[in-house]
Amino acid sequence: MSQPRPKYKRIVLKLSGEALREPGSRDNISPQIVHSIAQQIKEIHGLGVEIALVVGGGNIWRGLSASQRGMDRATADYMGMLATVMNGLALQSELEAIEVQTRVQTAIEMKGVAESFIRRRAMRHMELGRVVIFVAGTGNPFFSTDTTAALRASEMGAEVILKATKVDGIYDSDPKKNPKAKRYKTLTFGEALTKRLQVMDATAFSLCMDNKVPIIVFDMMERKNIRDAVLGKPVGTIVTGD
Repeated sequence: MSQPRPKYKRIVLKLSGEALREPGSRDNISPQIVHSIAQQIKEIHGLGVEIALVVGGGNIWRGLSASQRGMDRATADYMGMLATVMNGLALQSELEAIEVQTRVQTAIEMKGVAESFIRRRAMRHMELGRVVIFVAGTGNPFFSTDTTAALRASEMGAEVILKATKVDGIYDSDPKKNPKAKRYKTLTFGEALTKRLQVMDATAFSLCMDNKVPIIVFDMMERKNIRDAVLGKPVGTIVTGD
């Protein structure tokens, strides 16, 4: 049987830090969840897709929350960036264990731990079939990892951002509070702005809109969703410029 042809050749997969934690567990990183994510990445890697990952750090530290409790915002954000490095290394370890070559690139220089971010080197890694994991955000405080994903997708020439979350798409209201909330299958950037839907933070959303990078928001807990999204099957909600 022939191998399915992916719709997207080069992607950025955005993972929240919270996605790496088992609900209700005291452990910040679940080895079982990391293994499951790595297996799904290996599956789409086997289709010939060039993959970059951007991972958050909210399972370990949330800079914004700390700043709201009185900590200096810039310091809190730098601590959050370091948390993303820990998550990135966990993903790298699991991917390498299942024979997927990876490179971790950091926006904050830390020799002996990860490569410093260099755009052309990252692109070359992807061309050679290595999964590139971008950590430490943009290297600057006051920017979210959503913005990092939008920035790196634009820099790498990615065809789409796959935003893996704990909900199955974008709704017109909070589905946890409103059982009648409507899930959108497709949205334009303009509609998302007009309806004030929280797709990404404003900076990230503007970058995607300006650079015409579509966003697919989906539930990462469904085992086949990442693969289905790459193959162009209807998954979650897609936000485009059309």
